[in-house]
Amino acid sequence: MKELSSQCRDHKKKYELYCSLHACPCCVQCVTDKHQKCQEMKPLWDILKQVKFSASVQLLEKDLTDMRTNFEEIIKYVNSRRNISNIQKTKAIEKIRSTRKSIDDFLNKIEQKILDDLETKHSKLKSEMNTLLQQLEQRANQISHLQNEFSEMTRFATELQMFIGLREIEKTSSLAAKYIEELESGDTFDEKNLEVTMSSALHSILQDVKSFGDINIITSQLTLRTKAGRKEQAQYLVITVPRIEEIKPSMLRTLTIPEDMKSINIYACRILPDGKYIILDIQYDKSHLLLFSNDGMFIRKVLTLTGSSNDACYVRNNTVAVTLVSANQTALVDIEKNEITETIEVSHFCSATASDGQILVISCRKKSTIVNLKDISHTILEGVSAHHIALFNGNIYGTIGKRVCCYKSTGKPLWTFIHNDIVNPAGLTLDRNGFVYIVSKQKNSIVVVSPDCKTCRTILSESDGIKEPYDIDIDRKTGIMIVSNKKSDDSCSYDSVIVYKI
Repeated sequence: MKELSSQCRDHKKKYELYCSLHACPCCVQCVTDKHQKCQEMKPLWDILKQVKFSASVQLLEKDLTDMRTNFEEIIKYVNSRRNISNIQKTKAIEKIRSTRKSIDDFLNKIEQKILDDLETKHSKLKSEMNTLLQQLEQRANQISHLQNEFSEMTRFATELQMFIGLREIEKTSSLAAKYIEELESGDTFDEKNLEVTMSSALHSILQDVKSFGDINIITSQLTLRTKAGRKEQAQYLVITVPRIEEIKPSMLRTLTIPEDMKSINIYACRILPDGKYIILDIQYDKSHLLLFSNDGMFIRKVLTLTGSSNDACYVRNNTVAVTLVSANQTALVDIEKNEITETIEVSHFCSATASDGQILVISCRKKSTIVNLKDISHTILEGVSAHHIALFNGNIYGTIGKRVCCYKSTGKPLWTFIHNDIVNPAGLTLDRNGFVYIVSKQKNSIVVVSPDCKTCRTILSESDGIKEPYDIDIDRKTGIMIVSNKKSDDSCSYDSVIVYKI
């Protein structure tokens, strides 16, 4: 603050002009020296009046608060990611060890199976050989006994005894020889060897498996959402904010309502991000969402909802919120799929709704509810009452009775505006500079209130064709404004929507 001066540092003369091209104040000498080719030179006094008039203090205060909140959210997010990383490491270790245990258990199981098979087959071979040995030993003992008898017979037997004995011995030895021949001719003496053949799959594990697995860092889309800041804030505040007297809507077109739909009752009209228009038509106990093209032609009926509705707003990702008043519910409708994707229930009537893509605010004449669209958590704001609402820079704007009110997102009142030009206010919206546009139903007019709520001005009236207006919306990027309006032709009078450029 001490370094700021009202005089030019180079020429020591008072600043009198402002160069829009270089976004800097200039003295008269600066124009000659450095800004000869600059075409957009304005009196500094006019610029300073605009800065003071533009409620820049409130906007910058919000920017600083949002920036601090962003850093707090980022720090919280990084700490959360660090904790998640530690948890992921622990789970990875558990998974590795669990896999190892599963492999060990499986190998132990199939190892025991082959060992059991080995034991069974070895026992069978052993049993067969023990049986054979018993038979062979028995016959060998028999031959040995015959040998002893033959020796005794040759020494002591008579010729008759010798003759008969030899016949018996020969008969027994013949049987023994035949037994040996049968053994040799069969497979009894085939060599039966125990041999183990390891599974080729096990060999392939040893050859093909080079690692236990891979550790990868998978990058996914950022889930952290910060509040968007306004770039080059000072320059935008100085250059782009018009005076309220400079706001002059120019009519572009009127939506073309098909002949068989001229009985519609328009309760809400909204501009979609792609430039198309969505209309909420109320018919007794049913509500219809109607889609129109950029050039105002009817495209199709999106959906019919049962029950009375009062308001609708664009949320995000082709989703429109529609209030179901007496049911204390708000339906989220996918306008591409033509279906209700979710129903949000609150503790009060759902008269009005507005969204900035991060939150959904649902209001009635007694209180409002802020719904966090990330986790669908609810925050009730007692005393924030409105029949129609809008959101801008984190604040909630509403109309109720004769009043236009502004609240912080915490529910704290910022200001209340009452003026004779605003009678029976209905729909409201804001442009990118924070000017509040209000439908004054009884006056058949559209009134603009300055961001500091100190002044207002009627910008459209009956002389401009405004008749029985009810709702209004502005695309802040393009400056397109739409107003629901009663239109008459030769055959009848019906609801339609007028499109303006502001």
